[in-house]
Amino acid sequence: MPSDDRVSLLIELLDEPGSLERALHTFSKHNVNLTHIESRPEKNGRFDFYVDCEGARSEASVEKVIAELMGTSEKLLVLDTRQVPWFPRHIAELDQVITHTLDAGVELDADHPGFSDEKYRQRRAIIEQLALGDVFGADFPLVEYTNEETETWRHVYSNLLRLHEEHACQEYQKAMADLKQHCGFNENVIPQGRDINRFLRARTGFRLRPIAGLLSSRDFLNGLAFRVFFCTQYIRHASVPDYTPEPDVCHELIGHAPMFADAAFADMSQEIGLASLGASDEDIERLARCYWFSVEFGLVRENGRVKAYGAGLLSSPGELRYACEGTTAELRDWSPSAAAGQDFPITDYQPVYYVADSLQSGKEMMQHFSEQRSRPFLARYNSTAQRIWVDRAIDREFQ
Repeated sequence: MPSDDRVSLLIELLDEPGSLERALHTFSKHNVNLTHIESRPEKNGRFDFYVDCEGARSEASVEKVIAELMGTSEKLLVLDTRQVPWFPRHIAELDQVITHTLDAGVELDADHPGFSDEKYRQRRAIIEQLALGDVFGADFPLVEYTNEETETWRHVYSNLLRLHEEHACQEYQKAMADLKQHCGFNENVIPQGRDINRFLRARTGFRLRPIAGLLSSRDFLNGLAFRVFFCTQYIRHASVPDYTPEPDVCHELIGHAPMFADAAFADMSQEIGLASLGASDEDIERLARCYWFSVEFGLVRENGRVKAYGAGLLSSPGELRYACEGTTAELRDWSPSAAAGQDFPITDYQPVYYVADSLQSGKEMMQHFSEQRSRPFLARYNSTAQRIWVDRAIDREFQ
């Protein structure tokens, strides 16, 4: 398995035939693998190459490369590692972020429907503890939902089911049909994340992971890089079954889970996650907007009509109608660069929606946007090792 260690070098060479070939041969000669190389324009008969390679500065093979290049190049500098915000390198390191909730459910705002309901708050606390106790490798925790909670689910599920036939994209409808068959999705029982995970992992490699409350955009998006979707297990207050001020199990399982069974959607979601690793605060904000206008509130064209694929629409009867039935909102062609600069309201219907020609084209545009961004390193996910590979020497500063 490749090493996580990296060494960065700046090599100055004469601008003459064969000089780069000779320098690069030094790495292969000593069995040192290059992970990144970029050139700078020629200046005064010389040109510079930035090179990253696998290995630690103290390794004998790397020392031999450095010693030989010092004697054959015009100048050689061993560069400092790039300092970036902390991010998980292995899927098990997601254990370190699940306690970073911004607002635990027991700390409800005064305008939350369950704020004055002590029984509801206690129930939330029990479910949240299940999430906080989850660790990598463990089975998704089971929740024994009460009759009242199941009745709330029934209300939401049955109301949305009719609307999905008219307004949900074909990928969602196919996935939901499969979830009904393989995971027992129906109005009488709240599905368990454990069953959904088996289904999703077989389809696209995505999985759900329970969380006790809202995470920061950085922590949440980082999870997507590993094809992990952080989700809540508690349910909205029974007094207002058609409204929730936060993600709940209805939003997560009815809105999000089916779409993660689609390969193009899953890949697009992971692309946003990979772009978030080690990104600046400004880029995290831009990527969070891309996520909002696609994964949460995305629309797609089907046979001349707009259909919903975003979970914020698929789990909200009112906004699903608003977005798909002759909306007064502005419909724009999907553009990640435009979405990245677009503000949005959280508690009102969206004044702007972005419409993709297809989920496949939407994914490809997100990939292109990510590739064009200036970033400190290239990150790829090794699904076998469940580890993030990077091409440059970095120092992860813990937040």
